[in-house]
Amino acid sequence: MKETVIRQGYQISTEELRHIQQIQMELICEVDRICKKHRIHYNMVGGTMLGAVRHKGYIPWDDDADIGFLRKEYEKFREVCKKELEPEKFYFQDFRDTEGYRWGYGKLRRKGTEFVRLNQEFMPYEQGIAIDLMPFDNVPDSAIGKRIHLFTCFIYRKIFWSAVGRRSEPYFWKRKLYQIVYRIPEKTLTKSYQRFINRCGRKKTAQVRILTFPTPKGVYGYERKWYTDLKKYEFEGHMFPGAADYDGYLRVKYKNYMEYPPVEKRKTHPVSKLTLLP
Repeated sequence: MKETVIRQGYQISTEELRHIQQIQMELICEVDRICKKHRIHYNMVGGTMLGAVRHKGYIPWDDDADIGFLRKEYEKFREVCKKELEPEKFYFQDFRDTEGYRWGYGKLRRKGTEFVRLNQEFMPYEQGIAIDLMPFDNVPDSAIGKRIHLFTCFIYRKIFWSAVGRRSEPYFWKRKLYQIVYRIPEKTLTKSYQRFINRCGRKKTAQVRILTFPTPKGVYGYERKWYTDLKKYEFEGHMFPGAADYDGYLRVKYKNYMEYPPVEKRKTHPVSKLTLLP
């Protein structure tokens, strides 16, 4: 039988966390299979890349996984998924393909599971256990262009987030602001965001970033070479690509990345519903 837990602010146990990671490994291996078959370039990013370097697998308390693509490769993957994924096992979500989906990046999810984040119970789409699929878009080379681009990314991120913020933001005035922003029709937001993506793609630049995911303070983007100059790293007994210059990437992303954070910061995401595979 499937194991289902429903609880307000439920904190994942160590055993459940390991089960989640194993399900996510199935998803990562599926990404790797498809990308090899169709010659699509991807690499581990974020905490997954840190885990590969520091732990040769998951950060022990990490309950998600991050895979990155340059935009052109991401779009190839998105199209290929429409015919490659086994519908009984996997499904892919993107703001253009999934009604009510409010994130500027994709997710690959496992059928038959649930991982409902606290305060996102009302979102109108399936929320199975997932890995994040991050498209990286060009960041302008000029100093002024970088600042304008950073602000534009911030605005889109907040508009997307308004679906959650209008209910969960603790400050009354912020909830009201999100409620106003949320009135922007979904089709209008989708078309506007797609135009922004297209503008970012007009010129190849030195840096790239995920448009609706925050960067560290003072960082406008990441070096393109960290997504093109790759080598294989061990992750949970498998070999997956990551930045050859892992030290340069991880220092920008996490600073002293080999140091463990304090125990109180080693947290999983609170969930309200969790369903695992048998």
